[in-house]
Amino acid sequence: MKLWHYLLGGIALVFLGIQFVPNELPPVGTNNPGDIIQSGLVSQDVAALLKKSCYDCHSNESIYPWYSHIAPSSWLLAKDIREGREELNFSEWDNYDMMKKLGLLDDISIAVGEGEMPLGIYLLMHPSAKIDDAQRELIIAWAEDAMDLLVEEDE
Repeated sequence: MKLWHYLLGGIALVFLGIQFVPNELPPVGTNNPGDIIQSGLVSQDVAALLKKSCYDCHSNESIYPWYSHIAPSSWLLAKDIREGREELNFSEWDNYDMMKKLGLLDDISIAVGEGEMPLGIYLLMHPSAKIDDAQRELIIAWAEDAMDLLVEEDE
């Protein structure tokens, strides 16, 4: 019986101890003049979907839930947001060149079409971010139309 007490006490001490390991969450900003939504490429319906299902990881407008301040979940969250922003940051859309924008839109179409995005682990804690088939098709159609618009503008 005492062994269980020591084991549980040890686990509690480790959990308490890891709370003191520094972890810096990526910064959040709501003033994003180069955001894709302000580019004229995004309808209100698509903008709402992107905000609901993508912006926590792929923009500077991340909303940090309560567990973002508790290790080890805070470490995973910070890592995922940093990686998501490196891959695609909707808030920095105007900073991408034409080829990068086309590639990102193509990636969006493929990832959403194949059900890779939003990530399953994200949906576990954010079930409201789940997109149905009709919403998935709307995002795919938007990405493909946006590619065409960008190419036409560039000509």
